Amino acid sequence: MRIRAAVTDTPGGPFVIRAVDLEAPRPHEVLVRITAAGMCHTDLSMQAIWPRRLTPMVFGHEGAGVVEAVGAEVTGLAPGDHVCLTFNSCGLCEQCAAGHPAYCHSQRTLNTSGRRGDGTTPLSRDGALVHGEFFGQSSFATFAVAHERNAIRVPADLPAVVAAPLGCGVQTGAGTVFNRLRPESGGSLVVIGAGGVGLSALMAAIVLGCDPVIVIEPVASRRALATELGAKAALDPSAADDLVTTVLDLTGGGAHHIVDTTSRPEMLRQAVSALRPRGDLALVGIGTTVAFDVMSLLSKGIRVHGVIEGDADPARFIPALVDLYQRGLFPLDRLIATFPFENIGDAVAGMRDGTAIKPVLTFG
Repeated sequence: MRIRAAVTDTPGGPFVIRAVDLEAPRPHEVLVRITAAGMCHTDLSMQAIWPRRLTPMVFGHEGAGVVEAVGAEVTGLAPGDHVCLTFNSCGLCEQCAAGHPAYCHSQRTLNTSGRRGDGTTPLSRDGALVHGEFFGQSSFATFAVAHERNAIRVPADLPAVVAAPLGCGVQTGAGTVFNRLRPESGGSLVVIGAGGVGLSALMAAIVLGCDPVIVIEPVASRRALATELGAKAALDPSAADDLVTTVLDLTGGGAHHIVDTTSRPEMLRQAVSALRPRGDLALVGIGTTVAFDVMSLLSKGIRVHGVIEGDADPARFIPALVDLYQRGLFPLDRLIATFPFENIGDAVAGMRDGTAIKPVLTFG
């Protein structure tokens, strides 16, 4: 079928909406009409370094929509179901079997190879291959083919613009707190970076009764929102005379947990100093290399966690997040800024200049 997709033709090139062809779903796949798609920093960071041999490419990995058709062997979904699309996984390896599909042994092949696990892609243009299957979906398009494992049914009355970010950014931030750190009520938690991932971590910490919850963020409007969402303090890292001392004072001797979404070396080194003995540092941002003083980790017994996708099992975790939202405990809509699909360039600009916390594309 002919669809419209935001295609990246060259490494680091812009998203250009073009007509492309999408093949019918295979036995374990579903065809989804996309009604909303969140934009994540991962889309932009991967686009910037995407290899030329894998272009043209369609990104997008926070899709939401309606199932239009299902493959012959799909059993859990039917046409008309509303779904949130998330990352793909094999379902067979030891990590998938243990309930940790974010660490699937085939993670890279199924999510960031530009193709299905068997090397094929459902997209083409004028008979030429177009790479896709980004996180098993490539949802910067009017339709997407996904695997039944990464299409999670959601209530029909859940707004699509809320459902879409659940598939990655929200799942990452909230899951890091709920699934990995698991703080006790009354424990202190610091979030570095108040974007979509960081504010999702903040909302999860509030749900669990963490106190105090502190946010470190340079953008004033985001600090204000963090306070409205329940943070006891929102600190400007550029204005604080001694950020570490301030955090130590606010937490009564150091934070129990810190979630870093920035991967900025200077922030991570300060984070280690701001933790109390046996504290936890969770790294969720895409970064390069950070140098730590080993003795600072050893002497305090600091535990460093690398967390992908909130260490979540989406089939169970996304419905749990939906429940929290519907009960008014997880006000995700406060983070969302919508953009028509045709204005995808404006969404990119909003994400880059910080004016849009969680851009979500909408499809007419």
